[in-house]
Order: sequence, then C-alpha cells, then structure tokens
Amino acid sequence: MNTIQFNDVEAQRQQRYLTTTQRKNSKQTKEGVVVNSLIKDSANAADCNLNDTYDSLVISKNVKMPDKLYEKHTSGEKSLIPISAIAVGVMGGITALTAFISKNISNNQNIDELKRLPDLTRNCALNEETHQALYHMIKCTNKKTILAGTGVLALTAMAFMGKTFLEGFRDVWVKKREADIQKNLQEKLIDIETQSFSGKIQIIRSMMSEKAEEFSKYISNDHEPVLTNFGKKIRGEISFKAHKDKQNNNKQENNINYFLLGGATFASIVGLGFVALKNLTRGKAGIETNIKTTREAIDKIIQGATPDTFENDKQTLTKLFDWINAPDAEIKEALKKLKASPEEKKEFIEYILTKLKTSTTKVDSAVGGDGTPKPTFYSHVDDYRAFFYNYLLDTKNPYFKQLFFGITGLTAIGYSGKLAGEAIKDVQVKKINAETEAELQQRLVSTELRNFKAKKDASIKPLMKEFYKQVDNGKPKEELKVMADNILFEIKNGAPFVYS
Repeated sequence: MNTIQFNDVEAQRQQRYLTTTQRKNSKQTKEGVVVNSLIKDSANAADCNLNDTYDSLVISKNVKMPDKLYEKHTSGEKSLIPISAIAVGVMGGITALTAFISKNISNNQNIDELKRLPDLTRNCALNEETHQALYHMIKCTNKKTILAGTGVLALTAMAFMGKTFLEGFRDVWVKKREADIQKNLQEKLIDIETQSFSGKIQIIRSMMSEKAEEFSKYISNDHEPVLTNFGKKIRGEISFKAHKDKQNNNKQENNINYFLLGGATFASIVGLGFVALKNLTRGKAGIETNIKTTREAIDKIIQGATPDTFENDKQTLTKLFDWINAPDAEIKEALKKLKASPEEKKEFIEYILTKLKTSTTKVDSAVGGDGTPKPTFYSHVDDYRAFFYNYLLDTKNPYFKQLFFGITGLTAIGYSGKLAGEAIKDVQVKKINAETEAELQQRLVSTELRNFKAKKDASIKPLMKEFYKQVDNGKPKEELKVMADNILFEIKNGAPFVYS
C-alpha cells in the first residue's frame, strides 16, 4: 500500500498540524494496520472448486460495473486561447491609442480657442519633511539649514530604528502567544479525535451485533429458514425511497423558492425605479423653485446697480447667469435694464456671453502657478519632524520647542499604542480562531460518525442483498454461515477503516 488517501474530516484534522516526521510515522502505522487487517488465510491449493470461494468472499454473479465508470468527458485544448487573446487585445489597444493620438493632432488644429484646454504648471509637492529639508539645504546652504536638515535626518533614522525594534518585539511576542494557543488547541483536539475514534469503534461493534443477531435467524438450528421475499424487505430500501421522495420534494421547493426570489427581485427593481423617478420629479420641482428665486435676485441686482458697485455686480451676475444656464436672449433682455451707458452694456453682454461659452478657466496663481508650463515647487508637510525642523531654525522660540516635544511625544505614544493594540488584537483573534476551530471539530465529530456509518452501510448493503438472495434460493445453513462470517469480517476490517 503506497499511499493513504485522507478523505474524511478527522483525517484532515489529524494531518493539519503534524510535522514531517510525525506524518511519516503516522502513514507507516496506518499502512501496517490496514495490511494486517486484510491478510486472509490462503485457500487449499489442492481444492480447485470455487464454490467455497464464492461463499467465503460473498461473490455475486453477473454484477455489472457502475455506469459512471464508462462516462468520458473530454474538452478541447483551450489553455493557449486566453494568452493569445490577451496578447492580441493589448496590441489592439495600443494600436487604437495611437489612432486616437493621431486623430487628436488633427482636431487640435481646428478647435475653437474658447474650447481649448489651459496651460498647466507642473507643481512638485514636497510633502515629506526629509525632502523639504534637503531642498532647503540645496537651495540655501547656510548654518541654519545645514543644522536643521541634519537634525531631521538624524531624527528620521532614530525613529526608523525604534519603529523596527518595536515591530520586531511585537512579532516575537505574538509568535510566542500563538505557540501557546496552538498547544492548547492540540490538547483539545486529542479529546475530540478520541471521541471520533471511539465512536467509529462503537459503530462497528453495534453493526456486528445487529447483523450477527439477524444472521442467527437463518443459520441457527433453533430457527426455521424464512423466505426474505428478496428485494422488498431489505433494510434501507424503504428509507432510500423515502429519501429519494424527500430529495424530489426539496427540488420542487427549491424551484418554487427560485421563482419567488426572482419575482421579489423584479418587484424590488420596479419599486426602486418608481421611487427614483419620484425623487427626480421632486428634485426637478426644487430646481425650478431655485431658478425662479435666482432670476428674482438677478432682477434685484440689476435694479440696484450703481457705477460704484458695477464691477462687483458684474462678477455676481456672471455667476448667477451661469448657475441657471440662462440662454443668450434672456441675458440680453435682462441686461437692457442695467443702469449704464450703451457701450458698457454692450461690453458687459459680450463679456458674459464669452465667459459662459468658454469651457475652461485658469487656476488661481496661488495654488497652481501662473500657467507657464514649467515646474514649480511648494511644500505642504504633515509630519512631526517639521516641528523639529522649525525648532532647529529658531531654538530661542519656546513655542517651537513645546510644539516639537508635544507633537513628537503624542506621535510616539500614538504609534506605540497602535502597535500594542494591534498585537493584542492579533493574539485575541488567533485565540478565538483556535477556540472556533476546536468547537467546529467538536461539532464535526457527529458528522464524521454519520459519514463513517453511511460508508459502512454502502459497503455492506450489497453483501446483505446477496446473502438474502442465497437464503431465498435455499442455500444450506453451513454455506450461509460462511457468507455471514465473511460479512461480519468485512464489517470489522473492511473500508472505511477506523485508522483512515
């Protein structure tokens, strides 16, 4: 026996945490137990009649192989198709991208100036304090920047080493706790595996007791032979039929549930669609109200406009007209009431119409530069080391000193607390997971025993059918006894094995 197949839950549980040596010794033990269990006395070499062999091994006549044995499912070789599709797809995408770029070049020549994208300044953000310190050391080399930059780099190295030590300490502590958790889990699994093992032994003893009592009705001299009415009173067939009917009922119930689920899903989609349309209708009414209010505000601004407020009113009116997406005719009609000269009205109308038709606008120079397509630098640092840098630039400022020690201390305490919290969380999660695993294995004992019993029944039922068939055929009690002995032997030592 070269290999052992671990198909049941108990075997998987037993093998999960074994070392290589333990797994090797376990396999050798099982091989010896199985082989020793299956050794039978050799037949008499001088006896060439197979009748006793048929009885002793409970061999039936004309037993066909299962239909599933001859089913063949073949599929064509398709493993290279996805690779080919990916390669062709990527190259096709690149080709399409080059066509898009080529098309964009020609479109760029004919596009309206009002629709063009604005020039973009490349803003280089120095968000790391070490990058900002190095930038100032390069830009302005003096005593202060060198001292502050060197201090920041030294603090960075100290923080990195401290962080490495704390994380290593955390990993070691968690590993030690995990070892304790695994030991406790193994202690619990010993009892669980013992329950499964003893349960299987008890199943075998119960089956042997039951079958031996049943065989005695046909073999013992104290009982007269009884016809079994083969095919109708075999134990398990009625329950099998009931099980089949139950499966059919479950299948019908599943179909009904599928239809009910589909109907409920469709009704939910329709209902949610109705609610969405209702929400849009309600929102449309609110938009109309806001537009009406905005138009009233525009009229009020135009009526109250004066030469002193004209510049501010222009900006406000531009934003209000843009918000309500006013058409050109409405804008011209409204601005006729403006108290200004015809030239100012005309210039303002042209300004608004151009502004509203322009697709883009320039970014504020304080944020994005002046639009020149050249790199610019800015610094936005969110780092405790920035306060250390400020303190080194001006050590006489007590606020810089207090900010540095306060924020650095808070950062260190926060990181240490976070690390400790994660370590405790990991240990607790592993502990709870181990307890859950033990509870699961405990619950699976009954499942494993039912699985073992079902396999035993599947193995013995054909032999029992053959036994009852021979009873109906009037076979002598001596030969029936041989068959019964071998069936009991099969129950005790046959598959599935207790040591599997």
